[in-house]
Amino acid sequence: MRRNLWFWLYFVAAILLAIYFATRIIMTFMGYGPIAKVKNISISADTRNQDLTAIAAATGISPGTHTHSVNLELVNARLVATPGVRESAVRRLPNGNLSVKIRLYRAVAAWTDGTYYYPLSADGTIVQRPSEEKSPGTVVFRGDVPNDINNITKAATNLIGDLDYLEFVDNRRWNIITNGGITVMLPEENPDAAIASLVVLNNKHKILNKNIQTIDMRDTARILVK
Repeated sequence: MRRNLWFWLYFVAAILLAIYFATRIIMTFMGYGPIAKVKNISISADTRNQDLTAIAAATGISPGTHTHSVNLELVNARLVATPGVRESAVRRLPNGNLSVKIRLYRAVAAWTDGTYYYPLSADGTIVQRPSEEKSPGTVVFRGDVPNDINNITKAATNLIGDLDYLEFVDNRRWNIITNGGITVMLPEENPDAAIASLVVLNNKHKILNKNIQTIDMRDTARILVK
């Protein structure tokens, strides 16, 4: 008898809970109840100490928005179109709120038009708003930039004290322009090694301080100085 009593108590409790949660779910999809509204948007990035104000604004979602009226694909599209954002993933949480995770580009160099300096990622993407001043220790590019500037940027960093900018000539090789106005013509193949040789040559003979116009390193067998 006691078993039957407990059975019916549990049975009735299960029915009531099922009705409660079913009602909550139906109300949520109909737009009623607190969990049908977006109260908070959590945003996380793969870079610390990053100002995410522009990311929050790009979602275009205000508190109180019906959570199921939010088109996640459109939100993702807006986020990826935001300067500095490489990838974005937006997820709807069970409580009605939204979670945003983003991957940001990292600036490794800068590109200049002669007036402003635009931070560049390793694949040549402009990742932030420009500034009128060059950041100290920054490798600068002019003109067309290939899809991968990571290796040439690392190599050119060894000349940062003498480097004005680099330019990609005929979409096949690099020129270095020094602060003293010298044009260093690098070879198409393995320009990193040519820069390493130039660093050694400059350390020994201070060649970048001399009154010359060009250093032609396109032929790896010899260096021509004019």
